[in-house]
Amino acid sequence: MTSGEAEMSRRRLISGPGTLLVWLYGVMVVGAVSRSAFQIATEFDRAPLAYSLSAVAGVVYGFITYSLVRGGETARRVALACCVAELVGVLTVGTWTLVEPSAFPDATVWSDFGMGYLFIPVILPVSAIYWLRKGAPSEGAA
Repeated sequence: MTSGEAEMSRRRLISGPGTLLVWLYGVMVVGAVSRSAFQIATEFDRAPLAYSLSAVAGVVYGFITYSLVRGGETARRVALACCVAELVGVLTVGTWTLVEPSAFPDATVWSDFGMGYLFIPVILPVSAIYWLRKGAPSEGAA
């Protein structure tokens, strides 16, 4: 791949809907990291699992944001894998909080499938997976 093609590939990830994904993931990084940092610093003993999971969500969001901004085929693949992992996490934690609410004395970013965040935590990875798969090079492309 030439440097011009690499630059085009990078731009494709952050153009159009990709720009919105970067912005939303950036907002989620700030929300999840600031929330978990405050909760871990002030009341970690109250709900260590919930606060730790919120911190993990913040790190995942940060990594996806970085990968989308970095661009390129490798970054697209990494972002796609992280989005799939994020979706699995949201579905697992969301189900867990509904089935066994006593395990979570306080909410996580992914509790109840992200209800406290207007369900963005469940909608965002689905949208990102669609966008990243749509931007994948075709099988026949050299």
